[in-house]
Amino acid sequence: MRIFKNINGKLSLLHDKPFEKERYLQNLFEKNLSKITDYHFISSEFTIKNSRIDTLAFDPENKSFVIIEYKRSQNISVIDQGISYLNLMLEYKADFIIEYNEKQKKNLKRSDVDWSQSKVIFISSSFTDFQIQASNFKDLPIELWTVKQFEDGIIYVSSIKKSRTSPSINSIKNKGEISTLKELKVYSEEDHLKDKSEDIQDLYITFKNAILNLNNDINIEPKKLYMVFKTERNIAAIHLQKKALKLWINLVSGKLDDPKNLARDVSQTGHWGTGDYELLIEDSKNLEYIMSLVKQAL
Repeated sequence: MRIFKNINGKLSLLHDKPFEKERYLQNLFEKNLSKITDYHFISSEFTIKNSRIDTLAFDPENKSFVIIEYKRSQNISVIDQGISYLNLMLEYKADFIIEYNEKQKKNLKRSDVDWSQSKVIFISSSFTDFQIQASNFKDLPIELWTVKQFEDGIIYVSSIKKSRTSPSINSIKNKGEISTLKELKVYSEEDHLKDKSEDIQDLYITFKNAILNLNNDINIEPKKLYMVFKTERNIAAIHLQKKALKLWINLVSGKLDDPKNLARDVSQTGHWGTGDYELLIEDSKNLEYIMSLVKQAL
């Protein structure tokens, strides 16, 4: 991607500046993790069984741990290292719980964590085609993120999306360490649609397409209980029920302009998804108006 600076209507191309040290990149992410992601920072340089994890984070939405690794060199196998870290997490769950509780001063229990949603994120200025292809399995919880530094202190962060036709890791799960990852589960749209009526499927597709049309950068990220629509941050989430859809808008209480009062403020009640506003959708008659609500979260 080419980044420009607008100076009185004249565009000036910004040139990228390589990160001199991996540690600088790590510090930058750890200090700003809540701004870059929705994750909570837990610890830096977490060591377990002779392995050192650059950054340990926690995903409050999925109730799962996230391991983040930073790479300046392209001469690494992200698949081998990623699977190794996932295996460590699943084998030494108690150590991750202890680290969380000591650093957060909380009492997280093993049963409070959804270990099936564990993931590893690799962050680098670039990845080789081989690294991208090696991690391109739709149900492999390893993500590649690129980060670039430009003049004037501009930082660009983007995740590399898996292709829509990416294969399943099941095809090679009988090989090596991959076979030990059966506890992990990466969800798909098909998981949410497969047992729903045709009417609900059609209603979901109608709202899905409407949300995607709000912005070209919106992607779908299926979770265990619902589908998230997001750019770099969450915008909305949809849960498919038997006879309706539940839609949550990712805005805090008091920030939604809803003159028809269709959305319910759930900031004081338990609910799925992120955001404080919930809508129960049984048909598409208010589609355009609901999209005007969702658009406020962009």
